[in-house]
Amino acid sequence: MAVSDTTLAAHDVQLKVQRSLSGEQRLLLAFEMSLFARELAREGIRRDNPEWPESLVARELLRLAFLPAPLPARLR
Repeated sequence: MAVSDTTLAAHDVQLKVQRSLSGEQRLLLAFEMSLFARELAREGIRRDNPEWPESLVARELLRLAFLPAPLPARLR
């Protein structure tokens, strides 16, 4: 069973709004949500590794997105 912090009434409103969007609006919303999720992940990496330069933060973001395990030491 899925866990949700959204009430059934709020969920119904969300669905109604989403269904009223055009295809272009839905695509834009998905893009904005993706950017927001990426920025949250980037901030988490920065919080956990404040000494890292931006290049390592970017590399770790890509690793988290595409690789199942940390990079080997020789690639860091």
